[in-house]
Amino acid sequence: MRTHRTLLVAAVVAASLLACTLPPSWVPTSILPATAATQNQPGSLTPIETLPQAPLLAPEDLTSLYMSANPGVVAILVYSRSPQGGLLTPFAQGSGFVIDNQGHIVTNQHVIADADRIEVDFPDGLKAWAELVGQDLDSDLAVIRVDVPPGTLAPLPLADSENVRVGEFVVAIGNPFGLAGTMTVGVVSAVGRTVESLHAAPGGGLFSSADIIQTDAAINPGNSGGPLLNLRGEVIGVNRAIQTETVSASGTPLNSGVGFAVPSNIVRKIVPALIEDGKYDYPYLGISSLGDQGMDLQTLETLGLAPDQGGAYITCVVPGSPADEAGLAGAGSCSAAGEIRTGGDLITAIDGRPVRVFSDLLSYLISHTEVGQRVSLTVMRDGQEIEVSLTIGARP
Repeated sequence: MRTHRTLLVAAVVAASLLACTLPPSWVPTSILPATAATQNQPGSLTPIETLPQAPLLAPEDLTSLYMSANPGVVAILVYSRSPQGGLLTPFAQGSGFVIDNQGHIVTNQHVIADADRIEVDFPDGLKAWAELVGQDLDSDLAVIRVDVPPGTLAPLPLADSENVRVGEFVVAIGNPFGLAGTMTVGVVSAVGRTVESLHAAPGGGLFSSADIIQTDAAINPGNSGGPLLNLRGEVIGVNRAIQTETVSASGTPLNSGVGFAVPSNIVRKIVPALIEDGKYDYPYLGISSLGDQGMDLQTLETLGLAPDQGGAYITCVVPGSPADEAGLAGAGSCSAAGEIRTGGDLITAIDGRPVRVFSDLLSYLISHTEVGQRVSLTVMRDGQEIEVSLTIGARP
């Protein structure tokens, strides 16, 4: 969901909210489909390549980190054209960061969704119109491009998010509530989280995004699309959403210490495809599964599994999907929401890598596989362990 003021009043307890915001003076009227041109721009993506590690800064040297990283962070203002045409009105804002010297900027897809025009504001006061290059609903990533002199750009390097560890200090820089250049500090609270994507799945519901970084660094509306940095000043993730039980008197969600960021290795994989083709094909099995918190003791007992049994329990196999063609078995109808049934396969490993929870499977698929790749699944079926070979498809 987009954090429009009129929608936020209906925020529910523990809702996961996308962290973009609105100009204070905007009054919503209508939202028109995006008409920003999609153009592929050639150019090197040097910042996405592996770079030598910068020295690790001490927590007390955060001023130096901010001075180094902030020039690469931008504010994004999204405009909508009035129903009568003509007048453009700003209706949402977020953050982004420069990724190369060709003017490419990474942000969240939900920040620029429904945009008729996109403005980018740099920390030095420069403002420029941006064109939409590509977007991906599954990762909630988008790439826009500005035509400005290369000397005005300060690309931020990407870290290897495989090396991110719980407890390490992190810094978020962005534009919460339109307050440009705001820095907040926290730690990595968890890695490998799974959250809903923005991509509708066949038969209802949404696909899942995996390998998400959780942080307690303050992330609020307007931080969406901004960088989450380590103490080397490298981007480890793109701030995406918050989970909160707290809202202001006007219905605006407030930080509760649970924020989520798309990991940098997902950025490294998807952004070049968005620049080259305007889209990215996500790996797809065609299954639904009990989530990480769904395998509680009662469920294990219902399924006849041991108390220490891990895995991704298949509740549904989509007809005609790669999983269906490989002969995987689901526990019942894809429309039987909330009902625990026996008879489904339990995936315990993929390509020899253990799967303890569903997010382990998703993380491996997204980070280590591509469409057309063949993988081997270790499956528990009727108390017997079998191997199932499967060719990865593309999400429909």
